[in-house]
Amino acid sequence: MIPEYIVPDCFRGYQGLIALQSTRKGGVSNGEYSSLNLGGNTGDRPDLVDENTRRLCSAAGIKLEQLVRSDQVHGTEILFAEKPGRYHGYDSLITDKNNLFLCIFTADCYPVLIYDPRHNASGAIHAGWKGTAGQIVVKTLAAMTHRFQSIPAECLAYIGTGISASAYEVEREVAKEFPPDTSKRSPFSPDEEKYLLDLGMVNYRQLLASGVPASNIERSPFCSSGDKDLFFSYRRDQGITGRMVSLIGVGAR
Repeated sequence: MIPEYIVPDCFRGYQGLIALQSTRKGGVSNGEYSSLNLGGNTGDRPDLVDENTRRLCSAAGIKLEQLVRSDQVHGTEILFAEKPGRYHGYDSLITDKNNLFLCIFTADCYPVLIYDPRHNASGAIHAGWKGTAGQIVVKTLAAMTHRFQSIPAECLAYIGTGISASAYEVEREVAKEFPPDTSKRSPFSPDEEKYLLDLGMVNYRQLLASGVPASNIERSPFCSSGDKDLFFSYRRDQGITGRMVSLIGVGAR
């Protein structure tokens, strides 16, 4: 079985660029983690996660030893990656080095991938509600501008599959962290102050506010919670589930 993944249209046609978001299809994991679970911090068997990772890398034409991964903590720390490996505490990764592929793991949070074709630089962002409230997209583009002289107006961005507003119910205190028009009272909890939050829209606006043109932004049409056959969802599966990976990088030219 070959891993199935999504290649954003906005990144097609650039020499050496590899960018994708995995689905849950094409792996060897079983049960709640069926089948392409790529998350090492789940209850899945590590050997199965490793095999899934090897299979995805093979399908994408990259090497396992070229991956840059982080134990994400829902913060806003940014790693300037100069070599592959597993790091801790970073929810945003950036690089301008060839043969490094930046990995973000999600199961409802939004992955945001950025490519600067002028400077051959890439960024991968894990945008849950805490990171989004902390302006992680804005901070990442600012870091790319500082490090690589990236011009946001020239960058391309993909907002991958996360949990859609219709399925993402949050407490009032969380909703208050965001503009009022990005949430509404939840019809599912009429007696409680809960809201449906459009986290994808918030990240879209952060890209716009950073200077990325709307014409350069692509948004996934899927929902991690609603599209059960394609994606894992932490919320839908009550915490016992796998993880997708979104990755981006440039191979040797």
